[in-house]
Amino acid sequence: MSEFAAKDIFRASGLSLLDDSDSHVEKCRAQIILNERLSPLLLCRDKRRANLIIADGYHRMCAVYSFDEEAIIPCKIV
Repeated sequence: MSEFAAKDIFRASGLSLLDDSDSHVEKCRAQIILNERLSPLLLCRDKRRANLIIADGYHRMCAVYSFDEEAIIPCKIV
């Protein structure tokens, strides 16, 4: 298990941020507001393209980032 700042994960993945109105992001934001734990992100390194792949947890990532881009997020790297 590792931990990284939300902004660093986004930068490394090269993905764009989903809007807060996305239904899956809204669901994750509600869990955060209710102080419920979110599952860790599952990350993969793509050495050929030199970027990070968010294999599972993209919507959770966007929800956390919408509250605090400096938030530390637990991750599993495979």
